[in-house]
Amino acid sequence: MKKRYALVGCGGRGLGMFAMPIVRKYPAVAELVGICDTNTGRMAYLNRILGCQVPAFTDFAAMLRQTRPDTVIIATPDALHHEFIVRTLEAGCDAVSEKPMTIDAEKCRAIFAAEKRTGRRVTVTFNVRFVPYIAKLREVLASGAIGKIISVDLNYQLDRQHGADYFRRWHRRKEISGGLLVHKSTHHFDMVNWLIADDPLVVYAMGSLQFYGPKRPERSGRCVGCQYAKTCEFYFDIRQPMAVGEMLDNAELYANVEHLDGYYRDQCVFADEINIEDTMNLTVRYAGGAQMSYSLNAHCINEGWTLGVNGTAGRLEAENWYSGPRAKNPTREITIHRPSGTEVIAVPLDTTAHGGGDYRLHEMLFNGPKPDPLGQMASSRAGAMSCLIGAAGNESIRTGLPVWINDLLG
Repeated sequence: MKKRYALVGCGGRGLGMFAMPIVRKYPAVAELVGICDTNTGRMAYLNRILGCQVPAFTDFAAMLRQTRPDTVIIATPDALHHEFIVRTLEAGCDAVSEKPMTIDAEKCRAIFAAEKRTGRRVTVTFNVRFVPYIAKLREVLASGAIGKIISVDLNYQLDRQHGADYFRRWHRRKEISGGLLVHKSTHHFDMVNWLIADDPLVVYAMGSLQFYGPKRPERSGRCVGCQYAKTCEFYFDIRQPMAVGEMLDNAELYANVEHLDGYYRDQCVFADEINIEDTMNLTVRYAGGAQMSYSLNAHCINEGWTLGVNGTAGRLEAENWYSGPRAKNPTREITIHRPSGTEVIAVPLDTTAHGGGDYRLHEMLFNGPKPDPLGQMASSRAGAMSCLIGAAGNESIRTGLPVWINDLLG
């Protein structure tokens, strides 16, 4: 019997990450029975590009009532995730949430309470866990290759194409996205939590807006009609397609339907209203005693990350680059330094979406259940632990004080 899915949130992520694989790759085992969005034009585009007629709703309760899904996929702006997760669980359905699960501790508590009250469950889609290179890191660390883990250093760089995009979309408002320490870093925090198999205890952070925001006089409300379009290196043509599995049409998803909901996809990255940070540093102590030092910069020349994990028996080093000269390497390496010498493990680069993480996640999500020896499928607890590092970081930036995770959980 096919599993019945409904989708709330029909932007690029909802369409490319969830609707497309259900309809095109898994029709034998999965069925998209309903879609919901505040923008009817966006839902019409989803049906048009997929060549189907999935019932479309602007009323979430009506969708649940009329389509009777087994599972609801939530791909709305982040601050709304908890609302739709709770309503989904209370309707007797399981929930699949795009990361981050939510944006703060209060909303995490509401989700936990709803799971306990209803007996239904939440899955958070951390596709990074399914990237072969990351999975190999997990295997190596779990084998005890460097002994007991003492500390982790993770440096993440967003380039001026990808990084800038967060400052022209709804993500630029912390009350909607939780800022980059929640929206983006939740991937990175979950990766570390999962790699070292430990829970965060206390967080201290610093952050600032140094590059984007009102930093230059040559700015406008949005890129369309901007008098500086020909000279601004951050000019974004909303009419150009974007790559999400396949080329989706920004004009159809956003520009041509913006009159229906007032959402502009090409807002100026130097606007006054931006209240998220673009430069962040964070320190975490874990329950097992390990410490993490983390940095995120959203205005770099190249994009990628470097990771160092220090243990009682050695040090592991890894890096993965998505732009710049190092991105072209056909393999990704794991280097292990021990007193006896150095070992290098080469992992072939998977060039499919998100480093091979997407389709492997889809297999587990839509074509399961399957054996999960590495624990790659993430529960609400994993979603909360990664989200709460970011939420604690936001609170620490605000107060200048360390923040304890248990205090956030009450």
